[in-house]
Amino acid sequence: MSKITKSLLLTAVLLAIAGRVAAQGSTEAIVPPVADTEKPTPYDDRLARLSEIIGAVHYLRNLCKADGEPEWRQSLQGLLDAETRAEPKRRARMTAAYNRGYRSFASVYTSCTPAAVRAEQNYRIEGATLATEITARFGN
Repeated sequence: MSKITKSLLLTAVLLAIAGRVAAQGSTEAIVPPVADTEKPTPYDDRLARLSEIIGAVHYLRNLCKADGEPEWRQSLQGLLDAETRAEPKRRARMTAAYNRGYRSFASVYTSCTPAAVRAEQNYRIEGATLATEITARFGN
C-alpha cells in the first residue's frame, strides 16, 4: 500500500470514529438555525439587474471620461442604503451584481472605443427603463 493510500485510509477511519464518538457522547443541545429575517422583495431580480447595469455604466463612463464620474457608484450606494439597510445578505447580492457588471466590461474594454460608447448608451437606456418599470410597478 502506498503512503497516500494509507494516509487516506487512516483519515477515513479517524473521521468515522470521530463521528461515532460525537454522536454518542454529545451532551450539547442542538441549536436550531436562526430564522432568516431578510424578506426578498418581488423586484429583487430587477434590482439586481439594475445594480449590474449601474456597475457596467460606471466602468464605461469612467473609461471614456477624462475626469471620471463617481456619482454612478454613489447612486448605487444610496439605493443600497435605502433598500437593504438591515439586510446584509440582500445587500451583498446587490453589491455582487454591481461588481459583476463593472468587472464584465473591465475584462473586455481597456480603452474607450466606439463599441464601449455604444455599450454604455445601451446599458444606460436599459437601466433607465428598468428603474422606471420598478418604480411604476412597485413604487409607493
